[in-house]
Amino acid sequence: MSDETAIWSALPVPGIVLDGDDRITSVNSAAESFFNVSERALVGQPVWDRLMVDAPMEESFRRARDHGTPLFVNDVDVGTGERPPMQCNLQIGPLPGESGAMILVISPRELAGRMTKSQSVKSAAQSAIGMAQMLAHEIKNPLAGITGAAQLLSMNLGQEDLELTELIVAETRRILKLLEQVDEFGNTKPPTLRPVNLHDVLDRARRSALLGVAAHMKIVEDYDPSLPLAHGDPDQLLQVLLNLVKNAAQASDKEGGTIRLRTFYEHSFRLRRADGDGRALPLQVEVIDDGPGLPADLEGDIFDPFVSGRENGTGLGLALVSKIVSDHGGWISVSSVPGRTVFRISLPCAPREPKESD
Repeated sequence: MSDETAIWSALPVPGIVLDGDDRITSVNSAAESFFNVSERALVGQPVWDRLMVDAPMEESFRRARDHGTPLFVNDVDVGTGERPPMQCNLQIGPLPGESGAMILVISPRELAGRMTKSQSVKSAAQSAIGMAQMLAHEIKNPLAGITGAAQLLSMNLGQEDLELTELIVAETRRILKLLEQVDEFGNTKPPTLRPVNLHDVLDRARRSALLGVAAHMKIVEDYDPSLPLAHGDPDQLLQVLLNLVKNAAQASDKEGGTIRLRTFYEHSFRLRRADGDGRALPLQVEVIDDGPGLPADLEGDIFDPFVSGRENGTGLGLALVSKIVSDHGGWISVSSVPGRTVFRISLPCAPREPKESD
């Protein structure tokens, strides 16, 4: 592989090469992930049939080609027809040595922000959770005393005053539950990694949810039967999936809705970290619901501790999900529009067992 080819493949943002008729002649791995199809399916396609840009591009693009000058378009919505549009910066320029050929680079601003957040989730969370854990230990004992005192008072009170003591007990128990979640977040053990059948874990999560929080929902399975084994901790991955299914159920209409559990293999998906290290994460698990969607102002921060889109939500469930996925060396993302919210987890394959002859 030449140096140019290696650089092109390793480029962490989608790159597309176009001929003089604006047809795709080549894409890199990041572009395959962006379009969610292989290079073979894209080559020969008119780029503007596969890429929707919320800006008048044709005339500016023609001038850039005619004059051989670069073109920069910032803060535009870019979609593919298969995914909701995201805000991106576009860089377009002539390809040296190729008459009429152009190269188009897409820089998703939202994705870059999320990757930065994901990569720093441990340090950001540890700071917030560390302080909360210290407070939790100091608060638990007084709360237990308040609960006990309220229960003793209730033994000699009339019905009207009894309602007040019941409120005190209920609220102190709610605070204790929150403090327990803080402890759970801070004390999560490192995963014990081994080969895991993701469909077994999904089935456990589905059956548990249908008996509880998602009893009013329809859960549809859309699995890739050839999916290889993942490298993970089955109990922690179950905790992740139960949290995501619970969120999907709570976001749905009380009369019901549909949750879709989907798995597929995406060979080109690689996570590149700030230190330049890259890792293949081809195993994709999606939890899709048809609820109202996430509030637009929370979508970019939904995995941060104490951020919640629900009234009385603690904001620790998705933060814990993000921490566990990060501990597995994986990646979690979300895309949301009214009627369709998709949480996607990307995980590594289990290492290949060495053969005896090896």
